[in-house]
Amino acid sequence: MSTTDLSTQRDALLAERDHLMTQLEHMGRTPGTTELEFDEGFADSGQVTAERGEVDALAGSLTENLADVDAALAKIEDGTYGTCEDCGTTIPAARIEAVPAARYCITCASKQH
Repeated sequence: MSTTDLSTQRDALLAERDHLMTQLEHMGRTPGTTELEFDEGFADSGQVTAERGEVDALAGSLTENLADVDAALAKIEDGTYGTCEDCGTTIPAARIEAVPAARYCITCASKQH
């Protein structure tokens, strides 16, 4: 991958990282926190429990995406970005463009699920 392509991907990953961090902060979840805060005095505790479950699931998904973005940025730094973690082949540019934090080529990604 050329230096220009790496720079473009790094910029896209950094923008995605900022976006994910902002979403997590709006949800009351920042790095190092494990639990979201809810108003325990709210009259409908069932609704609070349901909302807590939904928000926890969304925060978990955002946190996983953030970890993937951080891993991709680390790979750029160590020179392994764009290499499939499973088979070791080069991940096609179209996949990298579509999913900058891609860890696997299409073939291996389909085996992961």
